[in-house]
Amino acid sequence: MQISDCHNFHDFRELARLRLPGPIFNYIDGAADDEVTYRRNTASFQQCDLVPNVLRGVGDVDLSVQVLGQRLAMPVYCSPTALQRLFHHEGERAVAAAASKYGTMFGVSSLGTVSMEELRKAFPTPQVYQFYFHKDRGLNRAMMQRAKETGIDVMMLTVDSITGGNRERDLRTGFTIPFRLNLGGMLQFALKPRWVLNYVTHERFSMPQLETHVDFGGGAMSIGRYFTEMLDPSMNWDDVAEMVRDWDGQFCLKGVMSVEDAKRAAAIGCTGIVLSNHGGRQLDGSRAAFDQLAEVVDAVGDKLDVIMDGGVQRGTHVLKALALGAKAVGVGRYYLFPLAAAGQAGVERALALMRTELERGMKLMGCTSVSELSRESLRFR
Repeated sequence: MQISDCHNFHDFRELARLRLPGPIFNYIDGAADDEVTYRRNTASFQQCDLVPNVLRGVGDVDLSVQVLGQRLAMPVYCSPTALQRLFHHEGERAVAAAASKYGTMFGVSSLGTVSMEELRKAFPTPQVYQFYFHKDRGLNRAMMQRAKETGIDVMMLTVDSITGGNRERDLRTGFTIPFRLNLGGMLQFALKPRWVLNYVTHERFSMPQLETHVDFGGGAMSIGRYFTEMLDPSMNWDDVAEMVRDWDGQFCLKGVMSVEDAKRAAAIGCTGIVLSNHGGRQLDGSRAAFDQLAEVVDAVGDKLDVIMDGGVQRGTHVLKALALGAKAVGVGRYYLFPLAAAGQAGVERALALMRTELERGMKLMGCTSVSELSRESLRFR
């Protein structure tokens, strides 16, 4: 199976499964507890149907959107995700290059494996920095200042990860950074010598956003301990309001799910929120973002940009979210599996397929621009 044989999310996932050691594949593919919310994220889109219009003259389709002060050529962006060079040695460089080619936004994680400075210098497309709130307030201020000096377009504070989720697939294999694999996990690495060769023959694995603050590689700190020991569970709305003032630009909260929290985000000056349950990786049993989308848009859609992520596997999923009022939609596993399968070529193929699906879907819906999608475009069962 090659990347050219991949025509949808499930194909990319299967190719990634064939090429990655089991513990790494399961790190991407897995979620918290019984993974109920992970499954619900995609299933939620099946609860409503698109209602197409015909004979609307759809020779040309405009997929562009304005979101968080950025002009995107398509309403889908690459959400910030951690550890990308672990999946493929090109890592964030591949994702940034593909996003730039297709005129959309990409995110750099605090746990990213390429520096925000390198990516900002190399790629002109809009760039998000995903930020975790640490107990060390000086560290928080230093990281925000660094992002500002780099020219980051959007600050995105993740608010649903004040402690790590219970990801039992990782516990079964012993997966963590640095590696602490059990015997079964080590055997699965041995079965994928091509991945191992790529890992050891390319640049040393590192997390440059945090390397001056946290020693991951030396064994002093694991990813799990980072979440439980360095992040601050006492973070509150006053802390975030101070960050919004200090940043003084496009500021987005990622992980908001309730109307009450959306209203508070608007009240403290956030310019956007991402409805998200972290891909089902934090609180299992949480609502899907798509299930919450309409009521949150109705409450705050005129005050800030409402975005969503979670479970998006098709262009029609994106169209449904846009019809309910989302300004854009983030994808994570949708580009991580193709990244793992084929690096930049994989991510470009995934984004190309998404753009083709969106253009086809818009034409079949009788819409020439995203603004023409509305609640009238949907019926819930």
